[in-house]
Order: sequence, then structure tokens, then C-alpha cells
Amino acid sequence: MPLWKINTRDNPDIYATAGAVEGLAKTKIPETGVSPEEAYNLVRDELYLDGNARQNLATFCTTWVEDEVHKLMADCIDKNMIDKDEYPQTAAIEARCVHMIASLWHSPEAEETIGCSTTGSSEAAMLGGLALKWAWRDRRKKEGKPCDKPNIVCGPVQVCWHKFARYFDVELRQIPLSEGSLHIQPDQLKDYVDENTIGVVPTLGVTFTGVYEPVKDICDELDKLQIKTGLDVPVHVDAASGGFVAPFLQPELLWDFRLDRIKSINASGHKFGLTPLGVGWIVWRDSSELPKDLVFNVDYLGGNMPTFALNFSRPGGQIVIQYYNFMRLGWIGYREIQSACAENAQYLASKLADLPEIEILYNGKGALPCVCYRLKKPKAAHYTLYDLSERVRMSGWQIASYPLPADMEDTIVQRIMVRHGVSHDAVDQLFLDIRKSLKYLSKNNIKWSDAGPSFSHG
Repeated sequence: MPLWKINTRDNPDIYATAGAVEGLAKTKIPETGVSPEEAYNLVRDELYLDGNARQNLATFCTTWVEDEVHKLMADCIDKNMIDKDEYPQTAAIEARCVHMIASLWHSPEAEETIGCSTTGSSEAAMLGGLALKWAWRDRRKKEGKPCDKPNIVCGPVQVCWHKFARYFDVELRQIPLSEGSLHIQPDQLKDYVDENTIGVVPTLGVTFTGVYEPVKDICDELDKLQIKTGLDVPVHVDAASGGFVAPFLQPELLWDFRLDRIKSINASGHKFGLTPLGVGWIVWRDSSELPKDLVFNVDYLGGNMPTFALNFSRPGGQIVIQYYNFMRLGWIGYREIQSACAENAQYLASKLADLPEIEILYNGKGALPCVCYRLKKPKAAHYTLYDLSERVRMSGWQIASYPLPADMEDTIVQRIMVRHGVSHDAVDQLFLDIRKSLKYLSKNNIKWSDAGPSFSHG
């Protein structure tokens, strides 16, 4: 019999307990429990096997927060956002955030417009898409026209829009890329938009490359199309990442509610909004843009409330932290953080541009704080960027590598996100590790490597 089984001490060492010696349960709930200390330490040890989030430069998501954020999250662990009757102050904080974000995006009715928090930008995007579909369907019915073949037009979009199209029976018309063009070209719209188009979705911060799509030019092109054809096509801006970058780094850029054609905008609080994972935002231009059929009045725990999110019960902590960030940082604080990220991204791009193997596609200037590049001569190399990702991961770095969408599937790129918490020294070390890895790959024939795409859209 193992020694730990005959140990009669009340408080044995955690690593001499059954869980440590025999392992934790994997397929069914164990018959008996253990002490909180044992459960905590052994589960925490499992988490050590994950990658280091601070070195995960594939993700857009926040990986560094202040100690006060941890405390507020703990204070909110029992708050259910949907129960606005029981937690009215948390609901008030959510409403404040909506109005502040609406103001940041220049809503003409920032203090009155409608919007809400969501579990992430994907849910927010789907709400925006649903509002477009419902509004289009209502118009078609009033005109006595069929409404069974809706479509939505976009460029290279995040997977949530593919999900929206499939889940809600909408044709996704994705405009393909071409060499020298990493986003929608406005003059392409005429070939994709018709009377069944519920809306056009430009992306402020394309997932694959980090660039902004030309929102104003797209709206201008739709204005011309309306004059020519009579089609009045609304715009929803997917600002999942750029919605909390452009107002601070490119305040003169016209992409938001200053353009009349834009009806709604979504963004992710847990990306450049700097909150922990689990919050997105959707704001409509004004309350008339959200069809009433999408709003449910629900009796819940003694209160009656309107709800129009896809999820119901969800935690309130991330919303509270969004408000904390607004109070803690202010406009100037956000600008300083995003400027520091952009400066470090541009510094990394300048270093990578000096490497003979690398061709920079986006250098961190004018859009998101990130870098996107490809191999200059991929066919001549006996390795791929997938191999480079695999190699630098040996030093802890996680870098996204993937093919571009149609019609550039043969082009493999890498994208490095420079977020809050990524310092100048970290960028220097990453560059040294990339350079060292490229030297190794150039000297060692690994053409039979099975390394594949490593892509993070979130």
C-alpha cells in the first residue's frame, strides 16, 4: 500500500495526497471531495501547462490588468447582469458605458440612443446583423416584395459573420482580396449589392492583417449607388478592435456615426477596450434603428425589463471593469496606452523589415497596433511561416500564421498583435527570437515539417 494511503495526519503535504499521486479525475465526478487548498493547487498546476498569456501575441484580447481589476472582478462574481431589478446599480453602470461609447463614436443622440453589452464582439455583431435583416424585411413587406433571399456584403471578415449568415439564413457575399489590396475596394460594391442586400459590413481592423477598411469611401460609393439605382443600403461597422483604437489614435478618421449611412457599430471591450475577457458592445445610431420585434419584455425575479441580447444570464464584472477603465484612464489615458502600443508595433515592423526573408504588408501605422508580413520568397524557402511560428514557440511566443482569405489563399502571413503590457524590451526579445529562428530554419532542411496554421481571431 502506498505511503500516502496510510498517512493519518490531518494536514498532509498537498503533493503527498491521493490527487497528486494518482492524478485528478478525468471522466467522472469523484466520489469524495478534497480540501480547498488541495483542489486549488492541483487545478492551478494543470493551468501551468497552458502557454504564457503575456507572450501570446496571436490574440487581440487583454492579457494584462491592474490589481484593482482583480479585486473588482471578485466583488462582482455573484452579480448576474440580466437581473437588473436585483442589481440596479450594475445596470446603471452598463447604461453609462453605452452612452459613453456612443459619445466616443459621435452618435447624434449619445445620451438617448440604444445599445447594450454582450458576452463579446461576436454576439454584438450578430445583433447588428439581425437588426439589419429585420429592418430590410420590414421594408420589403411594406413594398409588397419577397423577403426570402437576404444577403450581406463584406470583405475579409471574422468568423462570427460566417456564423451569422449560416445561423440566420443570410447569404454572405464576401468580396475577394487581390494582390496589393488587403480589404474592400469601394468600386467593387456595385458587383455585389442588390435589392436583397440587408447591409454592407466594413471592418475597422481586419482580423487577418490589422488594416482599416475605408469606411467613408464605402459610404460614399453607396451614396453614388443610391443616386444611380435607388438602392438605399445601410452600413454596420465591425469595429471589434478599431472601435477603441481609432478614436484615440486617428480621431480625424471618419468611420463612425458622423457618417449618416452608418446605422450600428459593434466593438469588443476585452480587446483594445482593455477589459478582462467576456464583454462586447453594440450601439445603434438611434433607437429607431433597432426593430421593436427584436426586443423582449421579460418578467424576471419580480421585475419587468426589456432585453435584446442573444444570451441571458451572464456575469457583470466585465461591464463594471469597462466603467472602471473609463474612470481610471480617461480619454488621455486611453490615448497614451494605444499610442505606446502603436509605437512598439511600428518599432517591431522597422526591425523585421531589415530581415532579408521578410516582406512587411502592414507596419502598424494608421490602423491597429500590429504587424503583418510574409516571406519574400516563399517558394524558394524550404520552410514556411508555420515552421517559424512553431520555432519561436519554443521561446514561449505565440504568433498567428495562416493563409489569407479568397482570392489569396496561397499567401501565408504572420500577424503580431502589440497590446497593453507588451513593452519595448519584450519587442526586442521577440525580434531576436524571430531572427534566431529564421537562421536556424535557413540552415536546416525541414521541408517535411507538419507545422500548420496557428490562427487566433479573438
